[in-house]
Amino acid sequence: MADLILKLQKANIIGRGGAEYPAHKKWEAVRNALNQSSKGPGLGYVICNASEHEPAVSKDHFILEHHADKLFEGMKLAIKETGAREGIFSLNAKYYATMKTDLDARIAAAKKDGFSMRIVEATSYIGGEETALLNAIEGRRCEPRLKPPFPTQQGLHGAPTLIHNVETLYDIALVAEGTYDDKRFYTVSGAIPHPGIYRLPVTLTALQILEQTENVPQQEFFAQLGGGASGTVFDQQQLAHETVHGAGSVVVHLLKENPRELLLAWLNFFHKESCGKCTPCREGTYQLVRLLEDHKRIPWKKMQPILEVLEKTSFCALGRSVPIPVLSYYRNVLKKS
Repeated sequence: MADLILKLQKANIIGRGGAEYPAHKKWEAVRNALNQSSKGPGLGYVICNASEHEPAVSKDHFILEHHADKLFEGMKLAIKETGAREGIFSLNAKYYATMKTDLDARIAAAKKDGFSMRIVEATSYIGGEETALLNAIEGRRCEPRLKPPFPTQQGLHGAPTLIHNVETLYDIALVAEGTYDDKRFYTVSGAIPHPGIYRLPVTLTALQILEQTENVPQQEFFAQLGGGASGTVFDQQQLAHETVHGAGSVVVHLLKENPRELLLAWLNFFHKESCGKCTPCREGTYQLVRLLEDHKRIPWKKMQPILEVLEKTSFCALGRSVPIPVLSYYRNVLKKS
């Protein structure tokens, strides 16, 4: 395990679900927790987080369709190297419905090879948050837990648990076979001629990604980077200097797009997907939607205090993410136009 951890560290493999936490640090934490666990060495879990409910992100779906062999190899490596008792795929229910036959066959084949694996269906955006995911698998209400303890310490059923995104496990398989090439998958969508999934170097700027995929609009535009709801918005000039982080999406919008409708799309999504656990997120997203619906012009002065409360007091990243697209859109696009 130490050898593979070192390889992950040298390759700078990070989480591709949005958090971008170094993979080798998770492995080290799980290894240490397993060695100290009262449940006994090796009594842990590996979970593939394949929830992928973020709007305009479909790279994990692409990997499941076209590179499932690498994904399962990454899962096997993680189980083998940690000595975990079971590997679990928390899979977007819509994805599973279209791939059930293939994925069930792969699970059966893995079991014949001595790996305990199973699939559980994820049905919500908040189910992609790692502790909400744990609650859902345990049959509890799908809402985030207080951290610490972190899943690497006390995860599924209180045991040390390694949780990785689909693309992260794919990268781990490449590192193990010596073919990782410092690239990642990008979901490129929006007002462009060639939307799709592209695997390109991680060092490219957003503008370079659009240029290399022949997706630069002929009209003035801006783009949201990292996610179709929680991503940060940048104007056309800034895109020449910004690399793409988070879930790896580039969503292109034309400058002439209706700002109020775009804001409503984001805020309605967050309000719908809020688990309701904390008041700031539950009530704040509702109030923001109502403000936009009740005003023909965007009521920035009334929205600002609510956004500040969401950012500072929300229990989890969903609520804290709401101000990111809204304020970056205002600051980088609307205020300049």
